[in-house]
Amino acid sequence: MRALLFTLMSAGFLATAAATTVYKWVDDNGVVHYSDQPHENAQKVELKAPQTYSAPKINDVPSTAPASTRSAPQGPAYKSCQISAPTNDQMFMNTATVTAGVSLQPQPRPGDQLVVTLDGQRVPGVPAEGGQFTISPVDRGTHSLQATVLDSRGLPVCQSQNVTFHVHQPSVLSPNSSAPTAPGVVRPRG
Repeated sequence: MRALLFTLMSAGFLATAAATTVYKWVDDNGVVHYSDQPHENAQKVELKAPQTYSAPKINDVPSTAPASTRSAPQGPAYKSCQISAPTNDQMFMNTATVTAGVSLQPQPRPGDQLVVTLDGQRVPGVPAEGGQFTISPVDRGTHSLQATVLDSRGLPVCQSQNVTFHVHQPSVLSPNSSAPTAPGVVRPRG
């Protein structure tokens, strides 16, 4: 806040100083003073004109983007974009690999890109037209999967619902356990 106030005061001073004459003098205590009024023993201060910048109008700026990225997307709009596998709340037991799938209607338009994210991180190796692919490794726990189609400008044009799935793996504490137990249930050790 102080910096903003200082900046505004400085800008006001410079604008005023550019339009008027400024005088500088030192009093008996050694304090330097500036004023727009002449004072005895004052020196006239020569100020340079303030530096200014005028931004070009938007219409004057030439576009550097290729014509294909400036135009509207070509082809029909997407009717659906969904995760076909795994299903919502599906459980996978003792695996580090999950087969997933994406269904797009219609097929991706030229220049569009299919992006699949697992827990917010991009999944590599997803086929550009959708279909089946493998995600590996997948750690134990609950995960979220989502598909998004981006146009040539990188803007989303179709997005699936999040699909949540669960991966259960034996733990170090219970290596013989292959299935989860309900809270409060004790498994016999064998």
